[in-house]
Amino acid sequence: MYVKNYMSTDLVTITPDTTVIKALDLMRQHDIHRLPVVVKGQLVGLLTESVIAKNSPSTATSLSVHELNYLLNKTTAADIMIRRVITTSPDALLEQAASEMRNMDVGVLVVMDHAQLVGIITDKDIFEAFIDINGYYTPGTRFVVEVEDDKIGILEDLGETTAKHNWSITQMNVYHLDDKTNVVVHVDTQDSEEVARVFQEKGYKVSGVFVKPE
Repeated sequence: MYVKNYMSTDLVTITPDTTVIKALDLMRQHDIHRLPVVVKGQLVGLLTESVIAKNSPSTATSLSVHELNYLLNKTTAADIMIRRVITTSPDALLEQAASEMRNMDVGVLVVMDHAQLVGIITDKDIFEAFIDINGYYTPGTRFVVEVEDDKIGILEDLGETTAKHNWSITQMNVYHLDDKTNVVVHVDTQDSEEVARVFQEKGYKVSGVFVKPE
């Protein structure tokens, strides 16, 4: 899957002269935590809640509420925004985006199509994609079979067996662990006991069966 399949495109943006207090109001209003900063449609920075918190007086300050609000009204996005924004492409693979976030220790990537701002993707979007791709929301039965790494034709046999019982495979994932390989198969039936029985009788080690009701 690609970044463009899970990125947010309904963006709320600000300009460099937007005050911090206005930016915070926009974040609360739209329930978001980051605001791209643009000038004439061109990305020039990123303002986040964490950046604002880092540049705000601590709770131990002796300033009054009015003095704090005055400072926030005088401080603009240009004063504190992130200028070296980490970006990605809408055609980048999700795992590329996830790896970039981990390596750069950030929770968001701004999505650029050449020089055009087209979206943002956050760590929350990556989590949602992981859940979706693994079929968690899809009704049916998900089962795990342990297989030998050097056994050829496993996926073909799993497919033929499900087809023989008139089940459709909606998702399939292969996980290579240290000492074994797990194949997680999601089929469109609620009869989990029958699924387990069929594959166990074929000699598969079924290590887990999970049902998602309709």
